[in-house]
Amino acid sequence: MHASGDNLITDVAGVRVGHAEDRRLGSGATAIVFDQPAVAAIDVRGGGPGTRETALLDPANTVERVDAFTLSGGSAFGLEAAAGVQAWLAEQGRGFLVRTARVPIVPGAILFDLLRGGDKNWGRYPPYRELGYAGAAAAGRTTPLGSVGAGLGATTVDLKGGTGSASAQTRDGLTVGALAAVNAAGSAVVNGGPWFWAAPFEREAEFGGRGLPAPIPPAALEPRTKANARASTTLVVVATDAVLDRTQTKRLAMMAQVGLARAIYPVHTPLDGDLIFAAATGQRRLADPLIALAELGTLAANVVARAIARGVYEASALPFPGALPSWKDTFS
Repeated sequence: MHASGDNLITDVAGVRVGHAEDRRLGSGATAIVFDQPAVAAIDVRGGGPGTRETALLDPANTVERVDAFTLSGGSAFGLEAAAGVQAWLAEQGRGFLVRTARVPIVPGAILFDLLRGGDKNWGRYPPYRELGYAGAAAAGRTTPLGSVGAGLGATTVDLKGGTGSASAQTRDGLTVGALAAVNAAGSAVVNGGPWFWAAPFEREAEFGGRGLPAPIPPAALEPRTKANARASTTLVVVATDAVLDRTQTKRLAMMAQVGLARAIYPVHTPLDGDLIFAAATGQRRLADPLIALAELGTLAANVVARAIARGVYEASALPFPGALPSWKDTFS
């Protein structure tokens, strides 16, 4: 149940990640690319999601595997990032085969970062398609964390947000990893910090090793959110090397959602877009379809909590007037 490999989602066999961002724009995109099509599902808990190609992830629908996921800033404009990832995959000859045509399957989701500073006057066409393409082209087996990709313009209520990742292994050797773009309405830290809500699940001081205050002050439990909850979303991708069908992958996504509640307070508000994409690359079989899946989902929730905290911990402040400070600016 320890952290796995490089403690990144790319510790899962068959998963690569690439980021692209424009620091003048103050926004970016992240591509999560699978070496082979992966069984996929989604679980949405936020009340205001912005998504592309997610209806096909319903277990009742026909196409059960995806070639990639895309996370992006830019609100609805950022949905174009998935088209860029799709274009790159098409160049590689990837996609769902329909007679002689191949159609890359790339579900995507967006977060709102339009009011965080930066030059958003991009003219007729937003830049996210090209950012998505660049992210896919850059996808590799390791990934930087913090203010990169989809997390570049992300914030929480009190600190800069960002992109985080973590991984773990089950007792049977299955690997599960998560990548999160943390743009939460609430806070990842207790009572303004430096303690992270996710502290009980931390491994090897991966986000500062500060633990929790004892006791947690009552004031920390008073919900505080951004003045405009419409500007909030935490996007997560969970991946595993287990062999799962779509129903099991959906259950993995549902169990992993607990990680958001462990790392962010409050969470799943009516106007944010919190969601989890889940994918199974199919490298290792479950020892048992119930007990092993229960353990995998439990670890997935832990890994999600850790990835969220790492995203905030590793972030750096944007160079714009009024920008929120980062955790390291404030506490390191």
